Amino acid sequence: MTERILSVLVEDKPGVLARVSSTISRRGFNISSLSVGPTNIEGRSKMTIVTELDAVEQVKKQLNKLINVIKIVELDPELTIETEVLLLKVSINKESQTSVIEKANLSNAKSVDVGQDYAIFELTGTSKDLDKFEKLMKPYGIIEMVRGGRIALQTTV
Repeated sequence: MTERILSVLVEDKPGVLARVSSTISRRGFNISSLSVGPTNIEGRSKMTIVTELDAVEQVKKQLNKLINVIKIVELDPELTIETEVLLLKVSINKESQTSVIEKANLSNAKSVDVGQDYAIFELTGTSKDLDKFEKLMKPYGIIEMVRGGRIALQTTV
């Protein structure tokens, strides 16, 4: 199975997210990332759904039957720019503080809060970039971490 990215334009109405995600999950497919946000068009939202679907055409047909779904496009990975966001809280002490901050700076992570025994960093980039940063910080002790869903746009229309 290969990873597939679906860009789904929907009406910005209550319950649309639940109907779309349940349509996919009812067929036994896992969603590895789901992000929803407003678009430049009033009353429209865009969902970016990342999943490993063998039967993507079947799922697209099912999603197209939903009233609030306007358009579905499977994004070509070669022609797609995507990004994700990470907030990571890592344990620090006097000995590790300089090293942690240097590694975060080299990874282009932004320091958003530093306390006596922790530092919180924000990083945006590809999933691989975020995975690398997480591995880099793991030896120091990750206290808490959250990743936002991936978002993507195709470079050509």
